[in-house]
Amino acid sequence: MSNIFDISPAGAERAMSYQEKNTWAFGVIAVLGYAAYLAVVLSRAAGGIAEVAYAGPMLASIGAAVLAGIVAGIVLGATSRDRGVRDEREREIERMGEHVGQAFLVLGGIGGLVLALLEADHFWIANALYLGFVLSAVLSAVARVVAFRRGVGPW
Repeated sequence: MSNIFDISPAGAERAMSYQEKNTWAFGVIAVLGYAAYLAVVLSRAAGGIAEVAYAGPMLASIGAAVLAGIVAGIVLGATSRDRGVRDEREREIERMGEHVGQAFLVLGGIGGLVLALLEADHFWIANALYLGFVLSAVLSAVARVVAFRRGVGPW
């Protein structure tokens, strides 16, 4: 099997911690939830994308992602021995991941605000905000996974 996606340091063989597994689940769920939402909306876009009834699919995908995250956390917690153990390194990784995610959350909020000020259609405002949430979750997860695999350097 190819090691193209292996971002671990050379020669590193270690089991993933509960926090790292949860981060992977969080990122994958965010991507799959948004992909499902886009698939539904784009399949309904025959009469124009802004005319699509998007609220139901958006709420359903957000609700399903929240539920999937809860279920994943429970399953991972039940199967992990170290679920309650967090060291300083994991706290620092979590903090750094939150900072990365917050940046994209703010950008999504600013995008939604600009669209509202320009009196754009509700579809575009809602989708800019939703995309900001998804990018925040995904990029936060990516930053955390990279930090878990590569480490957090001194600032």
